[in-house]
Amino acid sequence: MTPIALSIAGSDPSGGAGIQADLKTFHQFGVYGEAVVTLLTVQNTVGVRRVEIMTPSLVIEQLQAVLEDVPPGAAKTGALGNVAVARAVAEAAGRFAFPLVVDPVMISKHGAPLIAQEARQVLLTELVPRAFLVTPNIPEAESLTGSADPRVAAERLMRAGARNVLVKGGHTSGPATDVLLTADGFVEFTGERYDTPHTHGTGCTYSAAITACLARGLTLVEAVGRAKRFIAEAIRTNPGLGHGNGPVNHHARVD
Repeated sequence: MTPIALSIAGSDPSGGAGIQADLKTFHQFGVYGEAVVTLLTVQNTVGVRRVEIMTPSLVIEQLQAVLEDVPPGAAKTGALGNVAVARAVAEAAGRFAFPLVVDPVMISKHGAPLIAQEARQVLLTELVPRAFLVTPNIPEAESLTGSADPRVAAERLMRAGARNVLVKGGHTSGPATDVLLTADGFVEFTGERYDTPHTHGTGCTYSAAITACLARGLTLVEAVGRAKRFIAEAIRTNPGLGHGNGPVNHHARVD
């Protein structure tokens, strides 16, 4: 059977992040990709000029159309935009019969907000408890939990209801170490840090790779390990596109 993965996220017309990055990543992992659009952005590698959020009813109608005909083996969320969309997706996620990866996207690589401030509490109290895995970076983890310590933040997110938590270390110095907390305890994934501005869409791509691996039936630890190696290679071999924070290489080797 063909593995299927679903992205519920925003659109990046420059192709580096959002549903475009997710679909490219799904394809690279040999997974059939589907996408429910939550918001539209006007952006490129230099900046975000405009954000238009879909109505909750339109988001849910897209989701229902997918689920009733081509249900995925795993799904992920990205930028949700506002309280209404976040709440609608969280309510729908309560009926998902497949693992959900929640990437709590809050700001773009250029600093533009992609979710309203008041919606962050909805993420924490309504969507996180529906998550098989939550994948914040350090700033997102701190915003949600009040702690920039990866292990403390992971524990707080698990107490909030997440089954598993991956706190990504890309915003720290030294080796790029990510911390995964499961019911069995902590696991660390360490990779080389590359000095490059071409990291647009890394969070989207990383969480999409994990989602693709889950759709293929890998265990969570296997999925994170494989996705970590992929995103490191995608950053290392970035195509150098654009005049700002360019995209990673979505054609990078999958081991």
